Amino acid sequence: MTKNKRLVYIALLAAQAVVISLLERAIPFPFAFAPGAKLGLANIITCISLYTLSTKDTFMIIVIRLVLSTLLGGTISTFLYSAAGALLSFIGMWAVQKLGPKNVSIIGVSTTGGILHNVGQLVVASWIAGSWSVMLYLPVLSFIGILSGIAVGIAANYLLQNVETLHVFLSAKQERRTLE
Repeated sequence: MTKNKRLVYIALLAAQAVVISLLERAIPFPFAFAPGAKLGLANIITCISLYTLSTKDTFMIIVIRLVLSTLLGGTISTFLYSAAGALLSFIGMWAVQKLGPKNVSIIGVSTTGGILHNVGQLVVASWIAGSWSVMLYLPVLSFIGILSGIAVGIAANYLLQNVETLHVFLSAKQERRTLE
């Protein structure tokens, strides 16, 4: 992949992540029993970039998503919560992905990200509240993180297969052109 194609791909993934974040923010609390819980749909893009780009490029997409989402409708506190969750989630997803596809699927990587995102956010909430009792909310959020992580992982796996199929299709198309 040339440098320009890589930059365009990064920009497209970052733009998709921002749009997904903004759309998800517009959804009222989807979990009535867990106020504040979100689906984490932007992690679909994080999963795809983990499997198609370098670690540095994936981190850049996450930073772009955080900054633009905050500028387009967030606050400093939402940035702090999102940044802590995204950073811990990214580190965990990267580490689990390094175990290899024979040991952990993209669904496992996504589920790890869902759980660790909640941990990161609750650590910031505990720091702001000045009490670790906020962490008592972790089991509820972990359950939701597992369910959301599985759903996001399934979606990312489906999309990743289609990206690979498109790549194979384009390569075959280019080979046919050179033969003609």
